[in-house]
Amino acid sequence: MKPPAIRLVVALAALAGALPAAAASIPVYRYKVVRAYPHDPGAFTEGLFYDGGFLYESTGEPGASTVRKVRLDDGIVVQKVDTPPGYFGEGIVASGTKLVQLTWQDGVAFVYDKATMKLVGGFRYPGEGWAFTRDATHVYMSDGTPTIRVLDPETFQRTGSIEVSADGAPLRNINELEWVKGEIYANVWQTNRIARIDPKTGHVVGWIDLTGLLDTSRLGNPIDDVLNGIAYDAAKDRLFVTGKHWPKLFEIKVIPPR
Repeated sequence: MKPPAIRLVVALAALAGALPAAAASIPVYRYKVVRAYPHDPGAFTEGLFYDGGFLYESTGEPGASTVRKVRLDDGIVVQKVDTPPGYFGEGIVASGTKLVQLTWQDGVAFVYDKATMKLVGGFRYPGEGWAFTRDATHVYMSDGTPTIRVLDPETFQRTGSIEVSADGAPLRNINELEWVKGEIYANVWQTNRIARIDPKTGHVVGWIDLTGLLDTSRLGNPIDDVLNGIAYDAAKDRLFVTGKHWPKLFEIKVIPPR
């Protein structure tokens, strides 16, 4: 999500303060890998969701940002469109027959036809864009702050907000989002944890600790190539996670705390 120099500075701050100290009162869930699937290691994953048997993914980095439709079983990209030149792609969400992609610092969202991947429009928004998810009636947007914006799914106008906190402390660096069984699951940038957020209160009601899921020291840039990307198949109750430039996407089962 950020140019290397900025990423390094922000990474150090994130590691120092993204997660509240101790967070002792919040349960920490473990995981079990159900299955591993191929994932394009060239994809700097920013947004991810599952729909109709396919993964839809938005990737970032200058000159490499895309929107793509991906076959789950073998990771093959069956459709892809490049983000307009000069823009750093971020989160993605479906709205009716359209796909909407955020950009990082330009305040511009691009709208694509979901079937053809043709660019059909766009709109502006204030501040940064990091990630999207949605339920049946709202779209939720992260911007790197503790505030998740609540948007109208037709107009994408802001209708509310959720102030996210963990043990009373604001939770910063909220990144990729996914709606799972009435909760918002959120990657916390530069950590190995997913926050389970109650959208009614904004409280983090659980952490999913994915430490050890992939040895990122073997990747090209361990600082950048971090956990990011959550997708949920509601019909089959399957949860998928991946990361930036990761060669695998994992289906996991969340295990309650001991």
